[in-house]
Amino acid sequence: MAAVKRFYPHIAFLAITFSVIAVVVGQIVPDPYLDPMNVTVSEYAVADRGGVTELGMAILGLGSFVLLAGLRAAGAPIKGLPQWLLGVWSGALIVAAAVPTTPIGMDMSTTALIHRYVSVAAFVSLPAAAALLVPRFSADARWKPIARTMEWLALAGGLGVLAIAYVAMPGDRVLIGLVERVLLGAEVAVLGVLAAWLVRLAWGKRVQILTYHKFLTN
Repeated sequence: MAAVKRFYPHIAFLAITFSVIAVVVGQIVPDPYLDPMNVTVSEYAVADRGGVTELGMAILGLGSFVLLAGLRAAGAPIKGLPQWLLGVWSGALIVAAAVPTTPIGMDMSTTALIHRYVSVAAFVSLPAAAALLVPRFSADARWKPIARTMEWLALAGGLGVLAIAYVAMPGDRVLIGLVERVLLGAEVAVLGVLAAWLVRLAWGKRVQILTYHKFLTN
């Protein structure tokens, strides 16, 4: 099991990278007449005949679970509410990928309502987790180097949540696609920073072990 844990950071980083590529490809392929400025990623996913967008969302959710496991294994200061919020984000993404929304112009179905609520849970939980991690990272020597970055990303995510809440309700969906993509960009950046730093810590630890082993054998 210990051997598997060593690969958590790399698996998480690769999963996040793959999911971003898959979702971007899914935005290009479905329908040239869909306007990304006013159509959400979920609506693109419905029009994605190959299921690339849903696959990307599912992989991102699974990768986020692996990232969470990696953070726990590395002793990151995430215990309590932050780890639960990261778990909500991960699970909500997988459910959103498995339960699609309705196509544009059709009445809202039960599955579409489920998709909407889990999407809201995902959008809110990750910026909240990032905000809670900022003071913890600031107080931890190993994680302090990324505390300021997390602070800016948490702020961007929080503002993004407020913006999408406005455009989805009183804003009459004006530029909802653009707002959602900016929000998702900030949230994926949170995952990317965590995964990249976890990889760096893992490699740093490995170098220390190899150096110590070489010292003992000389």
